[in-house]
Amino acid sequence: MAVIIRIPTTLRPLTAGQPEVEVAAGTVGEAIAALDAAHPGFTSRILDESGALRRFVNVFVSDDDVRFLDGLDTAVPDGGTVAIVPAVAGG
Repeated sequence: MAVIIRIPTTLRPLTAGQPEVEVAAGTVGEAIAALDAAHPGFTSRILDESGALRRFVNVFVSDDDVRFLDGLDTAVPDGGTVAIVPAVAGG
């Protein structure tokens, strides 16, 4: 199934500036793996050493935070969108 991954500005150097990348995947985890296969470097930026999402990276499927769904096992419908959103902090 084809899904679109929206790439945040801070990670676009890994995709040669592309704001979106299309990959074949059925889950968020598969989408991240396919993204990393096509554009190496994403996995280490998005996942921690245990393979879980890093605390400062939010991932959404159709506007729903995957942390409140099934995490990396969250299904992505054919033609769906996965958005990677780095957390913003400051004061």
